[in-house]
Amino acid sequence: MAQRGIREYDAKRLMAKYLPEYGNIKLHGKYVLVTPDKSIEEAAKENEWLKNEKLVVKPDMLFGKRGKHGLILLNADFEEAKKWIEERMNKPVKIGDVEGKLTHFLVEPYIEHDKEYYVAIKDDREVDHIYFSTEGGVDIEANWDKVITIDVPVDGDIEEVDIKGMLSKQLEGEELERVVDFIKALYKFYVDLYFAFLEINPFAMVDGNIIPLDTVARLDDAATFWMAKKWGDIEFPAPFGRELTPEEKYIKELDEKSGASMKLTILNPNGKIWTMVAGGGASVIYADTIVDLGYGKELANYGEYSGNPTTDETYEYAKTILDLMTRDGKKGKILIIGGGIANFTDVAKTFKGIIKALREYKDKLKEHDVRIYVRRGGPNYKEGLRQMRELGEELGIPIKVYGPEMHMTRIVKIAVEELGGD
Repeated sequence: MAQRGIREYDAKRLMAKYLPEYGNIKLHGKYVLVTPDKSIEEAAKENEWLKNEKLVVKPDMLFGKRGKHGLILLNADFEEAKKWIEERMNKPVKIGDVEGKLTHFLVEPYIEHDKEYYVAIKDDREVDHIYFSTEGGVDIEANWDKVITIDVPVDGDIEEVDIKGMLSKQLEGEELERVVDFIKALYKFYVDLYFAFLEINPFAMVDGNIIPLDTVARLDDAATFWMAKKWGDIEFPAPFGRELTPEEKYIKELDEKSGASMKLTILNPNGKIWTMVAGGGASVIYADTIVDLGYGKELANYGEYSGNPTTDETYEYAKTILDLMTRDGKKGKILIIGGGIANFTDVAKTFKGIIKALREYKDKLKEHDVRIYVRRGGPNYKEGLRQMRELGEELGIPIKVYGPEMHMTRIVKIAVEELGGD
């Protein structure tokens, strides 16, 4: 599982659409995302309320503390909102140590309210933690001693948890009833739509209606394939200040169309150590080991393929990495084709895709003096390793092949020690 942030716009539209299925909760659903490709004028043609109501406008680009950076417009009319966005669209801003351009803005109705609440849900190994406070807002961290923690076992039922009894320390009457209903519905929504983190800080209650004011959310991207219909046209934006390369976008598109998982992040395109790792956990181990051995600056990429991808999908993934690593003309690179011991991924089948790409890049690999190290286990791994050994002989490229008897971190040490000897 990878937890990936989504825009506040998407989190709120999902809540507005699905929360009513889990309780007597109805959100106004008035949310618009303004981008370089869709102006607020264009959005107003489909959303008349934009010209009839007071508005809130803020960047929607996965960074917080927008108020403290002067990046929230409150109680504005349409023309004010339009001008505010136009003045900031595609303009660089610095958030902490990170600089990036503002390109996406969330616009929603401005709603007067007197009291602000806090709620968040976070995954843990054996329980899900629900956090609640009657004192939400920008200073929630300073008032954390007033936050109530409600734990729900991952295989438990929210209805069996005495939320009402726990919240009665801070709430009573109708206010208590509405908040309890909201938290129960929110938790069921969270679980069923594969959220990994959800924070609403703050939310308000106006005439008995819940109003999420500021939201941060992450989804479990392993569910992308089978949640496609419910999530709709979901986007996993790059972190603020970092734009995806064409290759990263291509792998992202492959991932979104597949039932398997394929991830790629370019760390240093001029690095000498490239990885092609099966499994999210294994990818972390390989990257951490490379850094621990003192070669972090040479680590070119981070990513993984898993979930039994097809031969064609693995070929496209491998070809993308091989193309990247053979562009700069530098010699003496290493490629680690690794992974843990697979549960259901057919090693030989996925290796066929990798072998096809290696054959295609034979001349470039030789030109860059690439050495390849393979370590894999799992279904049909012996056949896959045999094919890799024969490929090395066929191509005249040094390919060292190991099975599950070789520890994952050991092959990294062998590879980087030879790199260090150049």
